[in-house]
Amino acid sequence: MKFCLTLALLLLAAFSHAQNYPAKPIRLVVPYSPGGPVDIVGRLTALKLTDEFSQQVIVDNRAGGGGNIAVEIVAHSVPDGYTLLMGANGTNAINPGLYPKLAVDPAKDLVAIGMVASSPMILVVHPSVAANSVKELVALAKAKPGAINFASSGGGSTAHLSSELFKSMTGINIVHIPYKGAGPALTDLVGGQVQIMFTGISSTLPYVKSGRLKPLAVSSEKRVSILPDVPAVNEEIAGYEVMTWYGVFAPAQLPKPYVTRLNQSLAKIFATPDARQRLAALGAEPVTMSPGQFAVAVGKETVKWAKVIKDSGARPE
Repeated sequence: MKFCLTLALLLLAAFSHAQNYPAKPIRLVVPYSPGGPVDIVGRLTALKLTDEFSQQVIVDNRAGGGGNIAVEIVAHSVPDGYTLLMGANGTNAINPGLYPKLAVDPAKDLVAIGMVASSPMILVVHPSVAANSVKELVALAKAKPGAINFASSGGGSTAHLSSELFKSMTGINIVHIPYKGAGPALTDLVGGQVQIMFTGISSTLPYVKSGRLKPLAVSSEKRVSILPDVPAVNEEIAGYEVMTWYGVFAPAQLPKPYVTRLNQSLAKIFATPDARQRLAALGAEPVTMSPGQFAVAVGKETVKWAKVIKDSGARPE
């Protein structure tokens, strides 16, 4: 009885504090350098939350360790709602299967607040590649095993593992050429040093529109509005789907009233026309999930990528 009363008082206190939250600036830790898609979505999130809360949300870029440094910082922070993580596929679903030893377990040491957006990747090829569809690319690769190179933004990246999943589902033999970032990889793809790549839509669109790269498919389950004439890989390879997603996490012990408050605020700000328009420019769309739904989705992604990593032998660069 005494324990129940104490617990009730603690929950009441947490709810009371959450009603007045936030009372000071919030730090949003971004696990990558400025300029990339996670950073761009993070800055949009910070801007919109600043307006929503009338308290500044400050972006803190903590790149390094494949995103693991930022995860550690947030996991070890005081669970008071004033330190948050702008997470993504790599930090929260891929890294647990990619790195043999992690200082923290994202699934246990962080709490999922809410997914905010997702976007597909695009499969592009150099114009010299004699394929105008996924079916033709697969046939070409099977006719010339080991002769086609695919670029990625680094070993263990979403771009790399998307290609490994594509390889395993089609039974083709293509060779991985890792780069230190999507920028250098795209430069060599445009130059013809490598032949194909799964990469982000926003950074690739100018090359597609100018004819310097040829789009074959998008990695979402269905076609996307920004590229209505480009088919989905799933139309040729049933069951193939890869989405790059972005979401907010906090230290695991953050009281539930704070989690609920943050989740509801994220859903509200990303339902606005301005936020939707800004995401659309990245080839992304807003996603609304409860904390529980988000945690389940991340868990499924973690299992999915762990298998791809094991089957392909992928290693971090």
